[in-house]
Amino acid sequence: MLIINRRIFLKQSTRLASGFWAMNKATAFGPVTEEIKLTILHTNDVHGHLDPFPNDNSKMAGLGGVAARAAAIESIRSKTDNVLLFDAGDIFQGTPYFNFFKGEPDIKAMNAMGYNACTLGNHDFDAGMENLAFQLQQANFPAIVSNYDFTETPMDGKTIPYKIFHKQNMKIGVLGVGIELKGLVPKELYGKTKYLEPVAQANKTAALLKQQGCELVICLSHLGDWYYDNKISDAILAKESFGIDLVIGGHTHKLFEEPKMYKNKKGGDVIVHQAGWGGTHLGVLDYTILLKNKKKLVETHTVVIAKKTSE
Repeated sequence: MLIINRRIFLKQSTRLASGFWAMNKATAFGPVTEEIKLTILHTNDVHGHLDPFPNDNSKMAGLGGVAARAAAIESIRSKTDNVLLFDAGDIFQGTPYFNFFKGEPDIKAMNAMGYNACTLGNHDFDAGMENLAFQLQQANFPAIVSNYDFTETPMDGKTIPYKIFHKQNMKIGVLGVGIELKGLVPKELYGKTKYLEPVAQANKTAALLKQQGCELVICLSHLGDWYYDNKISDAILAKESFGIDLVIGGHTHKLFEEPKMYKNKKGGDVIVHQAGWGGTHLGVLDYTILLKNKKKLVETHTVVIAKKTSE
């Protein structure tokens, strides 16, 4: 059965964007309420694991699989209205499914589960840009990345730098950043792709989202969680940011027992979270936006994905 490990993390965030809840803004989305609840679900580094891990003696035995993940997502959606589902990259590569089908079943499974967006990881380029472009054409959700310039490549026009989602009386802005491909991916697989400095691009994009009235700004990141300061990481991104509220991470396969908290350049709080790898966990962040007190409260859950068994 599904196992849920709960660790509560409660923290006030920075003040709401000034004037966003003024009546001329709010009337476009309906009457203002005192409280808005929003649930963010996320995965990262699934690496083609459509089936559960084998029932051997490993610590991941029997965990994962798209059927169990879909059931967990559906269970959460049945209990709350405002849900967004994201992936932080490395959807492809890691099982024979990718060797044979080059990512098609992965994208179709994500379509069926109702993913809202993803960003790109280095392994998503493993069958080349032509393949990646083809697979993304089949997706019902956008690939969001703001620091790859795909001009004059097969990926030109196949990604977007950001997207705004509307939930109840709220705008949620989502941007994405990818890791430098040089040294991780053979040159012939990413070709003329230009890597742009991710922190600068993230800040530029977050500023645009704030200007458009986004109350919550989320960055889907494949930069990774690193222990040393000379490598661009989610921690550096958070600390050097101005308008990002949440970083959903990937690449380093870390399973956070609880989210990490950093202060941005304005002294505001930035949450960073990552949900392991192989599709064995689903990250859950439950936001409660208290309009009257101008506060954001967050409760986090780690959902372990396992097949239901009869007792």
